[in-house]
Amino acid sequence: MRVFAAVLLSMSVAAMPLLARNAGETGKEETPAAASSASALPEKPHPEAVAAREKTTAVKPEASAIESEMQALRSLVEEQRAELEAQRAALKEQQLKMEALEEKLRVTPPSEPVAAVVPAAASVVTPAGPSAATAAISASSALNPAPAAEPAPQGGSDEVSPLQLKIGSAYVIPVGFMDFTGVYRSKDNGSGIGTNFGNIPFRTTNAFQGNLSEFRESMQNSRIGFRIDALVHDAHVIGYWESDFLGNNPGNVSVTSNSNTLRSRLYWVDVKKDKWEFLGGQTWSLITPGRTGISPLPGDLFYSQNIDVNYQAGLAWGRIPEFRFVLHPTTTAAFAVALDSPEQYIGGSGGAGTITLPNGLTGILGANAGASGVQFNSGSSVLTTPNLSPDVIVKFAVDPSSRAHVEVGGIERQFKDYAVIGGAGSKSIKTGGGGFVNLNVELLKGFRLISNNFWGDGVGRYIFGLAPDVIVRADGSISPIRSGGGVEGFEFTHGKTLLYGYYGGVYITRNFSVDTTVPSQPNIGYGYNGSANSQNRSIQEITAGFNQTLWKDAKYGALNFMGQYSYLVRNPWAIGTGPEDAHLNMVFLDLRYTLPGSAPTLGK
Repeated sequence: MRVFAAVLLSMSVAAMPLLARNAGETGKEETPAAASSASALPEKPHPEAVAAREKTTAVKPEASAIESEMQALRSLVEEQRAELEAQRAALKEQQLKMEALEEKLRVTPPSEPVAAVVPAAASVVTPAGPSAATAAISASSALNPAPAAEPAPQGGSDEVSPLQLKIGSAYVIPVGFMDFTGVYRSKDNGSGIGTNFGNIPFRTTNAFQGNLSEFRESMQNSRIGFRIDALVHDAHVIGYWESDFLGNNPGNVSVTSNSNTLRSRLYWVDVKKDKWEFLGGQTWSLITPGRTGISPLPGDLFYSQNIDVNYQAGLAWGRIPEFRFVLHPTTTAAFAVALDSPEQYIGGSGGAGTITLPNGLTGILGANAGASGVQFNSGSSVLTTPNLSPDVIVKFAVDPSSRAHVEVGGIERQFKDYAVIGGAGSKSIKTGGGGFVNLNVELLKGFRLISNNFWGDGVGRYIFGLAPDVIVRADGSISPIRSGGGVEGFEFTHGKTLLYGYYGGVYITRNFSVDTTVPSQPNIGYGYNGSANSQNRSIQEITAGFNQTLWKDAKYGALNFMGQYSYLVRNPWAIGTGPEDAHLNMVFLDLRYTLPGSAPTLGK
């Protein structure tokens, strides 16, 4: 219709000059003659004048008809133009709606290159077809810390993973991998495939542990879980569950059946609408360094590429029950506040040494179990510690481009206990806290520089428990221990190969006082002269590793081969007559098959 109107209008416009010229010529030739004849013979018009007038009269209706047709065509063109403008406006409105939907669904472009991946589509839920199921899962949605080195195929139904399910309006993706790990240590660390960084044995004082090496193989790091995406009242809802097989094992687990125990890792729900986001459940703590934005998805976080399931010494992290509130004021910035489940801690986890408690308060601070059994956690599995309030964590993150991520933040913690001295009871409450600065920048194509740094008073719990949070003085009062940790390093991706190297370290300051009730051993706390050699001053680890993708397919998963070498050094505050430090060499090898739809197969 539009084409017909345009052609008709063009023909009409072209005909107008010709018609006008004919009309003009007729007027010039006939009208003067008629006027002359009329003046000469006013009583009887000349026949030619009569014919001219008749011809002029005939031309006027014809011109009027053309003008009317032109006006109609102009009106038609104007209507078509208005219709086109309306359609453009409608298309613009639809485009704005789609952009708003993408913002609601938090479409975050991958920023960290790695080699070993399973391609996946962007994190968007749409209501149409199999490709929407693919779109429900992003590279950042899965189990590991970095997105793909190679772009993920997009678009066709051939790309859809056979493991993706649609239930009602929700999309369900199984996530996980099958992992086979082998580890060799030059000394017996007594820790399975996860390293107890705080308990590296001395060759001279730890008997057989310091003189025997160890080797083991395990599938315990294999993962199983799923992710659910749905749109609910214009909000993007994600449910996430992840488990491995590193739980508390039966006594004969390594003899015959090797029946490893399933344990929970992550279990949370996240709701995002417009610029606001809320999360509740067990998640990677907000204190864990990020790779991009502020996100609970494992692929958006940094916890190293290490095969070691305890990651890198010096890394601040935790998987902790948490409430989190996030504001995304722009697409490149985010601000978050989190309330983490607290636990006042005095050492004993990750191989770390515990503080020395006042003798006069043993059995009073903790009924029938000493202070460490009830009022404080000493690395045990009890859930009876009377914590005062949640740990409060804040973080601000900015991603000026896909090549840079910077974040700063802090933590505030509260500690309390109750002591009875001389028949009178007293309560002690103390505040601790610290801060962190993290950086992840791509300096050259495929080469990223990483720097994560954390320091504070009473924050040892968040450095893999390698430092106690506090000491308890003889009067029952609490004093936080100052400690910190950091991981500096690089990651380089080329094709299907990832190379990485890190230096990580933990430093724990002294904090002790005098116990006047025991003259033979007056010092209590942490790091005093004569303290146990488990009370460490520093722990350092140097790591180098690779991850090679052997095979991958968007629909059927990926197969990777990985290797890691680490050198560990532990320095206690008191060495006695022994050596000044303990050393440990470790080699890890790993073969892993990753399910389709899961994230890259790197990290833990």
